[in-house]
Amino acid sequence: MSFHVSAWSIKKPVPTIVMFLILGIFGMMSFFGLGIDSNPNIDIPAVMITVTQPGAGPTELETQVTKKVEDAVAGLGNIDDLTSTVTEGSSVTTINFVLGTNSDRATNDVRNAVAQIRQDLPQDANEPIVQRLEFAGGSVMTYAVASEKRSVEELSDLVDRTINRALLTVPGVAQIDRLGGVDREVRVDLDPSRLQAYGITATQVNDQIRNFNINLPGGRGNVGGSEQNIRTLGSAKTVEDLKSYRIVLPDGATVPLSSLGDVQDGFAERRQAALLNGQSVVAFSVLRSTGSTLVTVEEGVRKAVTELQKTLPEDVRLELIFTRADAIRGSYQATIDSLVLACILTVISVGLFLRDWRATLITGTALPLSIIPTFGVMKLLGYTLNGMTLLALALAVGNLVDDAICMIENIDQHLQMGKKPFQAALDATQELGLAVVATTATIVAVFIPVAFMGGIPGQFFQPFGVTVAVSTMFSTLVACTMTPMLSAYLLKSKKRKGAGEQG
Repeated sequence: MSFHVSAWSIKKPVPTIVMFLILGIFGMMSFFGLGIDSNPNIDIPAVMITVTQPGAGPTELETQVTKKVEDAVAGLGNIDDLTSTVTEGSSVTTINFVLGTNSDRATNDVRNAVAQIRQDLPQDANEPIVQRLEFAGGSVMTYAVASEKRSVEELSDLVDRTINRALLTVPGVAQIDRLGGVDREVRVDLDPSRLQAYGITATQVNDQIRNFNINLPGGRGNVGGSEQNIRTLGSAKTVEDLKSYRIVLPDGATVPLSSLGDVQDGFAERRQAALLNGQSVVAFSVLRSTGSTLVTVEEGVRKAVTELQKTLPEDVRLELIFTRADAIRGSYQATIDSLVLACILTVISVGLFLRDWRATLITGTALPLSIIPTFGVMKLLGYTLNGMTLLALALAVGNLVDDAICMIENIDQHLQMGKKPFQAALDATQELGLAVVATTATIVAVFIPVAFMGGIPGQFFQPFGVTVAVSTMFSTLVACTMTPMLSAYLLKSKKRKGAGEQG
């Protein structure tokens, strides 16, 4: 070829320096923008459909709900498997899509399919809940909500109404799970003696409450020359409204619900408890969405909690009990320290063998000039600084200086022949350029297939294989451009072997 990249970089050093300066700045900016996580993000496209119908048995749910839901979504593309679980009053259908399917699009397709058969489901069935299954590795952090003056019921309501809504606005937060506390509910305690006196059973009262305490669509109609949606609003807005509902007796007469028993806005029976230093509290855990970075989410929640604390009553305090981010930060810092130490030891080892501080300095530049631009590629590919990518960089450290060592050693051989550094760099790169590229191609050929593994292991190891391959290719670029260019201008001429004794 008439064009030789090494010769071009030696003869035109400014473009080479500018190129690596741009790559270095881009890499450093990307490094500070990379998220920190324990493992690579794994996207498993799965969607869950939950339909509840209080009082319905498994047999009725299977025929009236589950089968209709399964038939509605069965026609969607890329479905790997579909399973349903039916229990007393609840039907759960889980759809696993083929790996590689866009999770957001799959969720929207399922939601649209379920919406089309909503009118075919029983009227007393609750609205179907369609949600994407998150596989982000459990809770990010856990807080306790404590107060010396407030009851567990009040704290539970505070978590459900205020804290939950505030934290769900933090980017990356998928769900807030309350731990301990009680659920709010409207209790209707029927008096057996009153029921007997009016000649009605508790089941009949329950059926009537379920039938009238719902909102139903009523189609469309023309109002004032424009088409409007029509809805039948039957659900009670307050406890007083529920008390005043008229219950039809067997003889055709009606009585208010309050005449048959006691209606209270209260809380369900307490079935779990959370304690902090022996004090009853209400705790909540934060779960992140797939694709979000754990440390970034944790930092966002911390800031939101700090702002939220200012708006809460003075007697209510939010105490951080647990966070996974601390362990991840510690692991990340330890890995970075090990990576820096490995680079230092590598440069020292090279210096001991080359015994030339100039050559050692030139070889040492291959490490940062290979690693830093790799961060830019990682940012473009959406990777994070996790155990796999940092392990890839740590394993690649030895390979990153191999090409530079070979190149500078060959240049040194030409210097010992009495050549000027400029000519020695030109001749050495002409001899060794193809061998350096072949070495890189071998390493890339080993690690690139790892990035294209199938299934979940493929998603896990893809960042590892790509990071090793990209950093190795950058090291070859350094060895073929920056190393010979620096050698041509920084190394000193040497006397030809034997010339000293003849002089």
